[in-house]
Amino acid sequence: MNPLEKEIIRRKLAVIIENLKALEPIAAMTREEYIEDFYKRKATERLLQELIEAAIDINTHILVQAGNTVPDDYYESFVKTGELKIISQDLAGKLAPSAGLRNRLVHEYDLLEHSLVLDAVRMAQDMYSQYVKEIDGYLSKT
Repeated sequence: MNPLEKEIIRRKLAVIIENLKALEPIAAMTREEYIEDFYKRKATERLLQELIEAAIDINTHILVQAGNTVPDDYYESFVKTGELKIISQDLAGKLAPSAGLRNRLVHEYDLLEHSLVLDAVRMAQDMYSQYVKEIDGYLSKT
């Protein structure tokens, strides 16, 4: 992978890191506090959407650069990334459902269960932090 391609991926990793940091105070909120704060809910939804999309972009970029076809869907981008050992299969399996969350955030925003979004923030803190580490490790080897 050439330096320009790595730079694109690192820029997307920075989005994930920045959004995870911005979500830290949200993760500490109670369900009641979160549900009552319209603006924090909306900001949270956007931050989650962006970080998931950044990961999907990274997955797709790496997969295509490695000579694979574009994944059929966002879920598959995580699965394939795990199958090819770009990230661990365990992490890929845990992250793949976040593609569905991304779709709900974008297309079913009026039907969101706010407490489930808060749960997703808490899960994202661990899983996407690990994703950043594993992608960074992959970039170091290529």
